[in-house]
Amino acid sequence: MTQPLRAAVIGVGTMGANHARVYARMPQTTLVAVADIDETQLDRVARTYKARPYVDYRDMLEKEQLDVVTIALPTHLHHQVAQETMAAGVHTFVEKPMADSVAAAEEMIQTSRRYDVLLGVGHIERFNPAVIALKKRLEAGQLGQIYQIHARRIGPFPPRIKDVGVVFDLATHELNILEYLTGSGIRSIAAEVKQTLHDSHEDLVSSILRFDNGVIGMIDINWLTPTKIRQLTVLGERGMFLVNYLTQELWFYENRSAQDHWLGLVTVGVSEGAVTKYELTRVEPLRAELETFVEAIQKGYNGLVNGEEGLRAVFLAEQVLRASHERQIVTLPPYTPVPARYGKRARPSDA
Repeated sequence: MTQPLRAAVIGVGTMGANHARVYARMPQTTLVAVADIDETQLDRVARTYKARPYVDYRDMLEKEQLDVVTIALPTHLHHQVAQETMAAGVHTFVEKPMADSVAAAEEMIQTSRRYDVLLGVGHIERFNPAVIALKKRLEAGQLGQIYQIHARRIGPFPPRIKDVGVVFDLATHELNILEYLTGSGIRSIAAEVKQTLHDSHEDLVSSILRFDNGVIGMIDINWLTPTKIRQLTVLGERGMFLVNYLTQELWFYENRSAQDHWLGLVTVGVSEGAVTKYELTRVEPLRAELETFVEAIQKGYNGLVNGEEGLRAVFLAEQVLRASHERQIVTLPPYTPVPARYGKRARPSDA
């Protein structure tokens, strides 16, 4: 029987505490240590999950024999801390966004290769059952030609986010998901941002994207809405899919006219058809994500969102900000997203 991997978490705030909980409860891992400069929070998490506490993560790296570590710190600290964990030979999982610049993300990838350790990035929505089910149905051709994909990620302002704005903190989710679902790279970006409540960064972004395959994308993201909404729609010739990230629901709104395909949509237009809600088994995406990370360490690449994809999301975030600052459309070189593995290890027949 394989021994559980010895796990630790650096930064046990809201998200890091969840990582500690999952590592403590997964049979594949044993949570042995946690680190944070907030001693009150550190003590609470350490006592809850019976892990050794460290105020200085460097002391933890020296004293503990670790196999895996999660870094859940403010974004500007990801690069430096990950360099040290990977240099210590520890497989490293970094919460998104991977870094605060493309240059920092590239250095992190180089370090993971130099020390032959795995670098995973926390794009958690890739492990949402509704997103996984939607990807499978799109690949099966259920929607036919895709016209548009539209993501809304809006809600109240989170005071804990100090070092980045909505583009790096939230748009990186959607930029990764949109390329994943369309199977196509973003070719051009137009964007507008607004700073209202945040001290130093944008708290609203609206962007229009065009993909290499002709699909039009839209992202609507802010920290200004008094209710939390996390939705995505995909519009195509046979209807529209709707994902609710929060409830893990997937709906399909059929274009009944598309069934009369011999007439052509130009003749019959669009009309309301059946509405289908698919039965999905709800899971905790974070647990599915960390199980995939551990499995990738033990058995090889399995669809984990890796450093290269994390870098791509950071690059796209930089380009959204560039488009907004320059007030012009930014054109990008061709890009092919990684093949879908649906967040689980591929069977031989799937490879």
